[in-house]
Amino acid sequence: MVRKDTKFQVADHIIMIIMSFLVLFPLALLIMSSMSAEADIIKYGYSLIPKNFDLSAYKYIFAEGSVFRSYMITIIVTLVGTLASIIITTMFAYTLTVPELPGKSFLSFFVLFTMLFSGGLVPSYMMWTQMFHIKNKIWALLIPNLLCSSFHIMICRSYFQNNIPKEVLESARMDGESEFGIFFKIVLPLSLPILATIGFMKALMYWNDWTNSLYYITDKNLVGIQALLNNMLTNAQYLAQSMDASSVATDSASIPSLSLRLAIAVVGMLPMIILYPFFQKYYMKGLTVGAVKG
Repeated sequence: MVRKDTKFQVADHIIMIIMSFLVLFPLALLIMSSMSAEADIIKYGYSLIPKNFDLSAYKYIFAEGSVFRSYMITIIVTLVGTLASIIITTMFAYTLTVPELPGKSFLSFFVLFTMLFSGGLVPSYMMWTQMFHIKNKIWALLIPNLLCSSFHIMICRSYFQNNIPKEVLESARMDGESEFGIFFKIVLPLSLPILATIGFMKALMYWNDWTNSLYYITDKNLVGIQALLNNMLTNAQYLAQSMDASSVATDSASIPSLSLRLAIAVVGMLPMIILYPFFQKYYMKGLTVGAVKG
């Protein structure tokens, strides 16, 4: 029996090492290739060990003065949006677990319906710009499509139902504690895994969002980092395709178009990769436990 367990553990470790390698190798290749000289990429292809280190792609990115401003905008939007999303999502989910709540059936139907159906892009754009007037405002990066998700509400509701002892909640109600008090004093302290899970998912969504900047922002001072990097890549590709004119050819020749794509991916995703190990423990626990339906 011991030998069987040992063999299983050895096989399990080997499989996990192989899977880890399959995940880390493309990431390492991406980072190292972004530091390769453009000529080497064209001649030899992408390499894990650059023949000649060249940071021209990063110099091109950070030569744009608005990069740091866009970074700060994205950081602020991610922090504020994630915190607001956690508060709204958890409070909404908790109300769906309160027994005999007036209108509970309607709220449950509302969450389920909006998870399956959407009005589409054009009605959403008209609503946000003509009714709420958020165009070229910081709210355009916070609210549309990101602030609250029906899927996250359902995960939180399942977690609350399956992991918060009902006896503790009933005891608190019998002692005269309000629902707000129960939520902030009992429910939230016992829900750290799901809070970390939803928080990281929301932070990732806010950090990677560029569509709201595309739809609602024309002011360059409010563009997030992902939208700015996307615009850089589009401009670089346009210049690379416009080599017929000699003046444009001279400018485009100095743009490391291949390594620029890789560098943009690294700059865009690196902060989230650095943060993920700190959330991974709670993220996996909250996702697996919260997904169990009661």
